[in-house]
Amino acid sequence: MSADQQRILARAAREVISGQIVNLGIGLPTQLFHYLPDEMEVLVHSENGVLGCRPRHADEAPDWDLIDSGGAYIATRPGASVFDSAMSFAMIRRSRVDVTFMGAFEVDELGNLANWKIPGKFSPGIGGAMELAQKVRRLVILCSHNDKHGNPKILERCRLPLTAERCVSRIVTDKAVMDVTPQGLAVVDIAKGLSVAELREATEADLIVDERRLGRF
Repeated sequence: MSADQQRILARAAREVISGQIVNLGIGLPTQLFHYLPDEMEVLVHSENGVLGCRPRHADEAPDWDLIDSGGAYIATRPGASVFDSAMSFAMIRRSRVDVTFMGAFEVDELGNLANWKIPGKFSPGIGGAMELAQKVRRLVILCSHNDKHGNPKILERCRLPLTAERCVSRIVTDKAVMDVTPQGLAVVDIAKGLSVAELREATEADLIVDERRLGRF
């Protein structure tokens, strides 16, 4: 895992509150497991029908019947429950999930999210992301600030097919933490060693920055 990904996960772990029901999206968000304090009481939800997931230890034999929504083998903590996907999505639709963490191809200043389809490339489908994005109480996006070519992923408006509109609460990248507000993207934290000018240069969306209150991570 790169240093930038580790920075994202370490900062994202601060978004989790003890007692919450948390959903971890496919990809980078699943690694958030390893950044939560051992003593923190959270129930990790997987939309295929598990509440109380935990990561499998390296020396722990896999349970061939127990996987998360991305197909990875997982384990369960004491008090966990397993149920069908209809019950799992009923939890989502009734906003019983407190926060979900997802990756993104693009996010824009309105809080629109595109994370399931790049035209011309294979996609297995939108899956549960659409309903999670619309129904959870809080959606936090974890992604690199720029793509592998250096192009911004934090945009004025998304160009790729949307997963959901106006759904994102907070964005955590390797360069900044930003809140979606009615006025635009408000920068909460900025990466250590990065200037505000450099952050603006790496971002297509307009940013609201109050340097007197700006944190570092």
